[in-house]
Formats: sequence, structure tokens, C-alpha cells
Amino acid sequence: MKAVQYHRYGGSDVLQYEEVRRPAPGPGQVLVKVAGTSFNPVDAGIRGGYLSEVYAISFPHTPGIDVAGTIAEVGPETSGWKVGDAVVGLLPLDAPGAAAEYALAPAAALTAAPRAVPLADAAALPTVGLTAWQALFEVAELAAGQSILINGAGGAVGGYAVQLAKQAGAVVTATASARSETRLRRHGADRIIDYIDYAATPLAVAGQPFDVVFNLVSTVPEQTAALVGLVADGGFYVGTMTSGEEDPARRVRAQRVFVRSDAGELAGLVSRVDAGRLVIDVADRRPLTDVAAVHDDSDANRLPGKTILVPGQ
Repeated sequence: MKAVQYHRYGGSDVLQYEEVRRPAPGPGQVLVKVAGTSFNPVDAGIRGGYLSEVYAISFPHTPGIDVAGTIAEVGPETSGWKVGDAVVGLLPLDAPGAAAEYALAPAAALTAAPRAVPLADAAALPTVGLTAWQALFEVAELAAGQSILINGAGGAVGGYAVQLAKQAGAVVTATASARSETRLRRHGADRIIDYIDYAATPLAVAGQPFDVVFNLVSTVPEQTAALVGLVADGGFYVGTMTSGEEDPARRVRAQRVFVRSDAGELAGLVSRVDAGRLVIDVADRRPLTDVAAVHDDSDANRLPGKTILVPGQ
């Protein structure tokens, strides 16, 4: 079979599309015929070796932590799935991924794929959808009637966060560029701000203070502290890229979120997709052979949004 692999850490030039042996599933595993995987920034971080102390991969390594496809084989002592089932899931970040024609997956990490979208597009859901869900409801405990600022809402996580926060009954303020405004209003954003002027003293953002600030942007410590300052007393700052300092005097909590695979939570997101309550936004679909170019575009901040990589094209 064909797969993307890299044999050492480095830039996009280390990515190779090559012939490899098709793996066989072991106990608790299934083999998935991949319909699509999606690019996530963590793929580039692992490839560059920046996360080597967190995720201990073995070389050669196949990237691609999101998988959507159909079960091709079921391993021994594995139940719950049969050949032909359409599935979606978030794979372990330190294991071989889904940028291949076939991928091994822990059976427990998978859930039935949504029926309302093309199977390959379902690969745009696991990592970013679970990140949004876990940040909003497990970490920040967002509740109806609260207000939330989603900083950097134009990206993939932000799109899901706006939808989920609005459906939870929150008042949603989002920062995003003009190109994302129509989409985010369609997703339910109550207020959209083009950018935050961190140079303003004190920092002022329409709608403040917020019960929750969800920061999806890489901010320097001074900017992060300013965002924490927008949190109401007793509220929560949660970030995907930067941690914030808690403010005990105001009972403001702060935490950085690290997504984890959770088939049950993913099934809940899938049910929302099938019910028409959660939109999967796909900006581009490219052949798996374009993986190096996709990594290049990400490194240069040129990706238009969530990009699906499709084998066999």
C-alpha cells in the first residue's frame, strides 16, 4: 500500500509518499481503509521534532491523527465492529497515523461516521471538534446564559466552538477576519470583532467581562494576561496554544487544553452533524500526494481552513 512517512525530524521535505507493507490488526485493533485524513497543526509540530518530549514516535512515522474510512479487517479479541462499517476517530498521537491507504486504529477510539456528509469530510471532525467540546464543557464548564469570547474563531476549532457555545445558550463574541464573518454569523456568533488591539491600555473589548475566554491564538505573555483580564470574577480562561496565569483574588481560573480521544464524546458530535445541528466546514480537499505542500502552506500560514487529504487520488 501507499503511505506518507518520514524517517527523521525536519521540514516538509522529510515527508515521503512511498510503498509500505499493509499492517495487520492486533488484539483490540481494526484496520481502516482510509477515505480521508485531515491536516492538524500538531502534525507539523510532531514532524519538526518540537513535541518530541510529549509524543515519543518511532521512525519511520506516518502522520495523520484524524481518520475516516471503512473497516477492512478486525483484529483478534476485538468486538463492536465488522468489515464494511464506516467509522471516524482520533488516533493516538504517538502511533502511526492515517496519511495512508490503510491505517491501524484502536477499536475503542472509533465511532460510527456521520451519514450526513461525505465519508472523507468526516475526518475534519475528531481533533478540532473534540478540542472545542472539551475546552468549553469539561474545562470551562460553559453554561446557558453565560458570555464567552472566542479569540481566533475563524479557524477550525473556533468554528465548532461558536456553534457549540451558541447551542448551549451562551452569548458568543468572536474575533475573526472579515473573510470568516459570514460563516461565523451563520454558526450563531452574536458579535464579531475583527481583531483585538492589545496596545490599548486598559484592554477593552465589546461585551466584556466574559464568563469564559477561549483563546485559540498564540499570544505572548503580556497579551495572554490582558485576555485573562477580560474574564469576569469567578470565570475561566482556557487556551489551546498558551497557558494563562490564574487570578486568585478574582477567583479567575486558567488552564491550557490538550485534546484527548473520546469515542463517546465524538459520537455525540456525530449525532449533532446528522441532526443538522453541527456543520463540518471543509475548506479544501487535496490528494495525499500533496501532503508536503499542505505542510508548507501551514508553516507559511497559507492554509484557507480545514484541509482533507484523500488517498488514491
